[in-house]
Amino acid sequence: MTANKRKKQKLRVAFKKNRETRARVQNLTRKVDDAHEDEIEHLTGAERLSGKGSVNRYRTVIAEVDESSGDAILDVDVSKCLSGRVLSSIGTNNCRVQTDDAKEYQCSVRQVVRAIARDARNAVVAGDRVLFTPSDDFTGAIERVEPRTTSLSRGSRRHAHIIVANVDQAVIVASANEPPLKPALIDRFLCSTEKGGIQGIVCINKIDLGSAVDLQPLVGQYAQLGYPVVLTNALTGEGISTLRRYLEGRETVFTGQSGVGKSSLLNAIQPGLGRPTMEVSGDTNKGRHTTRVTELIPLRSHVPNAGSSEHGGWVVDTPGIRQLQLWDVQSEEVEGLFIEFRPFVAHCKFPNCSHTHEHDCGVKRGVDNGMISPLRYESYLRIVEGDEESLFSLADWRKRKL
Repeated sequence: MTANKRKKQKLRVAFKKNRETRARVQNLTRKVDDAHEDEIEHLTGAERLSGKGSVNRYRTVIAEVDESSGDAILDVDVSKCLSGRVLSSIGTNNCRVQTDDAKEYQCSVRQVVRAIARDARNAVVAGDRVLFTPSDDFTGAIERVEPRTTSLSRGSRRHAHIIVANVDQAVIVASANEPPLKPALIDRFLCSTEKGGIQGIVCINKIDLGSAVDLQPLVGQYAQLGYPVVLTNALTGEGISTLRRYLEGRETVFTGQSGVGKSSLLNAIQPGLGRPTMEVSGDTNKGRHTTRVTELIPLRSHVPNAGSSEHGGWVVDTPGIRQLQLWDVQSEEVEGLFIEFRPFVAHCKFPNCSHTHEHDCGVKRGVDNGMISPLRYESYLRIVEGDEESLFSLADWRKRKL
C-alpha cells in the first residue's frame, strides 16, 4: 500500500450511544393502585417518555484514508508510541502486545480506535501490528492499528470477524471422522484464504478413523489445484514431521471446526506446548470448544544449530467454528475464489453467467467433462445460493450419489 494512494482527511467518528439512559419512574402501577382518584391524573406528569433516546457523540479525528480500501489510519504522535505485535485479544479492550525486543504489555484499546472499526466485531485482533503509548513498564493503550497485509475472516452477525491478521498461510484442519469430514467447510476456508491473500494448506487429521482409499480422491482433488495436503495422526505422530516442515520459518494460523484436533497437532509439533484438548461429544459427534482465545505462539526451530526460536516460525491457535460465512464477498466474486474455475469462465456464453442455471456455461461444461470436481462445484452452488447452514459431509455426499 503506497503513500500516494492515501490522503489525510478529517473524519467525523460516531461513538457508541451514551451509556446512561433516562430513568423511568419505578412502581407506577402500584402508585396508581394506592392513589386517591383525584391524584391519579397527576401521577403521569412524573413519567417523561421520549422517542429520541440517547444521543450519539461525535468526534473529529485526522486520519489517512486509503482510497482503494476505504480503511482509515489514525494520525498519532509516533514519537510517543511503541510499535508491537498483538499476541492475543480478549473481548474488545484487552490485548497482549509484544514489542520488537520481546517485551510484553497488557494494552487497552482507545475508544476512537474501536469507533472507526464500525464493520468489525473487534477493532484489534491477534497478528495486528499496532502503535501504543506505554503507561508504565507493563501496560499501555493502543493508539492505532497498522494496515493489514493479509487476513483470515468470516461473517458474524452482519459484522466482520477477523480471525487473525498478517500471517503467511493457513492450515485448514479437518478430521477423517469424529467429527465427520466436511469438504464444504474446507472449501469455504479456502475461499476465505484466497480472499485474504493467504496460502491455504489442507490437513486431514485422525486418519486412523477413516479409510485411506476413501480419502485419496479428496486428497488428489486439492493437490491437483496446488494446495498442499497433509495427512496426520496427532496421537501416533504420523505426518507430523511433514506438517512441521511447512511451518518452519513461517507464520501460520491453524483453523477448522471444533474437535478436529488443532491443539493436539500443535502439542505434537512442539512437545511441551501444553495446549488444552478435549474429546468430541459422544452424543452429538461434534467438537467441544476447548481453545477460547486466538493466540500467536512461537515455535522452537528444529533446524540444527538454529540460534533463535524465531527461526521456528509462529503458529496461531484459534477457537473452532461450525459454520463459515464468507465476509465481504459478493456472489459475483465467488467464481474467482474457486481457482479451478478461472480458465473456464472465459468460455461462458454470457458475461454475467452465474454458472448455476445458464446454458452454454464453460464452468458447467468443465464439471461435465471431469475437469472440475463435482464436489467443489456443489460447494460453489451452496455459497452463491447463501446456504450457510447446510455443510454436507463427505459420507452424505457419497450416499446421495449412489
